[in-house]
Formats: sequence, C-alpha cells, structure tokens
Amino acid sequence: MITNKRFQLLLPILSPLIALAQPAVGIASALIVGAMLILLAGANPITAYTALFQESLTTYFGFGNTLTKMTPLLFTSLGVLVALRAGQFNIGGEGQIYLGALGSALIGLYVQGIPAVIHIPLALVAGFLFGAVWGWIPGYLKAVRGVNEVITTLLLNYIAVNLVSYLVQNPLKAPGAPSPYSPLIAKEAQLPVILPQSLAHAGIILALMAAALLWVLLVRSPLGYQIAAVGFNPTAAHYARISVKNTIILIMSLAGGLAGLAGASEVMGLKYRLFEQVSSGYGFDAVAIAFLSRGSIGGVVLTSLFFAALRSGANVMQRSAGVPVTVVYAIQGLTVLFIAISLAVERRIKTQSNAEV
Repeated sequence: MITNKRFQLLLPILSPLIALAQPAVGIASALIVGAMLILLAGANPITAYTALFQESLTTYFGFGNTLTKMTPLLFTSLGVLVALRAGQFNIGGEGQIYLGALGSALIGLYVQGIPAVIHIPLALVAGFLFGAVWGWIPGYLKAVRGVNEVITTLLLNYIAVNLVSYLVQNPLKAPGAPSPYSPLIAKEAQLPVILPQSLAHAGIILALMAAALLWVLLVRSPLGYQIAAVGFNPTAAHYARISVKNTIILIMSLAGGLAGLAGASEVMGLKYRLFEQVSSGYGFDAVAIAFLSRGSIGGVVLTSLFFAALRSGANVMQRSAGVPVTVVYAIQGLTVLFIAISLAVERRIKTQSNAEV
C-alpha cells in the first residue's frame, strides 16, 4: 500500500505521465459517450468512426482537408496557449482571426505589381499586425486599467465580426457579388498548394514553424522564463524586476498576432478573398485545444490535428452512417468536459496529499 510520503516521492515521476494520460483519457471517454449517442441515433458507432477517421486521415483529399482545417486551429491555439503561460485568458481568437484576415486581404487587394516573394510575406505581416493590435487592446486594458481580459477579448470578437461584415457588404464588396465577399486578392499574395488538387496549402507549414519557434521562445529563451514567472506569480515577478505590465501587453499582442495569421492563412491559402464568415468557430475551438494540451506545444499540435480530423470527416460520417454532424460537436464538448473533470480530480488529490503531509 502506498503511503502519503511515498506518494509525495512518486509524484514528480507520476506528474508527467498523468499530464500525458489526461488528454488521451478525455478523448477516449468522449469517443465512448459519443458512441452511445450514435447508437441512440440508430447508427453503428464502429461504422461511423471508421468513416470519420478513415476519410479525414487516410485518404488523399480527406487528409488535405484535415490539414486545411488544422491550420487556423493550430495558429489560434498557439495564441491561446502563449497567453495562458502568462496567466492570461485569451477568449478573443475569433475576433483576432477576422482582423488578421482583413489585414492580409487589404494587402492582397490594394498592393499590386510586386513579386510573390515579397507580396506573401507582406500580407502575412499585415495579418499578424492586425491581429496583434486586436490582442494589444485587452492586454493594455488589463495591464494598465485592470480590466478583466476575458470580458474584453470576448466583447472584441463581436466588434471584429461586425466590422468585417460591414466592410464586405459595402466598400470591399466585389462588384456584382451575389453575397458579401471581396474581389479576389492578387495571385502573387496567394499561398501555394502543397498537395496538388487538394485544399491543403502552405499555411500548415507556417503554422508548424510557428509552433517550433514558440517552443524555443517559451522553453529556451529568457523571455520564456519571464513569461512563466508572470504567469506563476505576478507579485514575485515584480519583485524580481520583471515588468509585469509590459509582459502582459507583449504576450497578448503576440497571442493576437498568431490568431491573426490564422485569418491570413484562410484568405491567402483557401478562399483567396475576404468573406463575411471568415471563421467557423476556430477561435472558440482553440480555447478547448489549448486547455486540452496542458500547456504543451506538442500537445497543441496533436489536439489541433484531432479536432481538424473531426471537422473534416463529419460530413462523410453523416453520409456513410447517417449520423448527424452535431454528434461531432458533442464529442468536442465532451472531450473538454472530461479533461476539466480530470484536472479537478488531480488538483483535489494534490491538495489532500499536501494537507496530510
């Protein structure tokens, strides 16, 4: 029988294993409950899941579609994660996606006559900067005015969505367009396709590069230590002569910029124009993905792939097994629920063990 003292000695060894197991257990539990929902819908869970994951991960066009959906999820999830490292909750990914899409679209529409080697980076930088500004606003309000960033980031989503909606219905609307969207961006501003005859574009490569660079920043740089210190204990960080205010503003701007790249990739790699509905809820899925990953960059990459596979194979599952697409969204929600339960249990175990020592 393991005593409390032995448990304390084993805890440093068990903690990484628990961190790895929790997302896996949460996903497995959600899939099991999802199977029950599929049964209630009168379908075969094995047939449904086979159709879903086989289409999204093993077929050429299905995997290309999965990579396409993974791109904005990964960019935005990295933005949520980096904010969490500093103890900030960025719920504004959706709005930052819209602003990033707007920035890259403006460059693609109004900057002409330059080669792709300049045009593409310029449009990406514009997308990053527009998103960064939308992240800077709640960062400034939190650091200087003490306004809760959850409220400001959430409310800024609605402003961004309606701003883009107004622009594509009025000054940016393509002549004769039957619905609100802009003209096509310049060909030189379009991201190249990486899987011929599929939707997969170079945005996924950029997203993976961003994940690698962010890992170096957070784990291997002094700034990463500064961010972690502010997130762990702002008061102690202040006494260690770390500017808590500047760190919060910087990290929220970076978070917004990463989400802005998600919007830029949608315009430059997939749609080639600015639509009224730029994002289909990627910003809100990103919050779940960041929490599921437990602060791990690698976890964000894998969980983004999982969520993208669910999105990619949902329609095929509906056609093949007669299962409503809403079951997929239920599985996503259940995954978050089970992870939250596991985190609460873990915290309770640690609290009890510390109290008994």
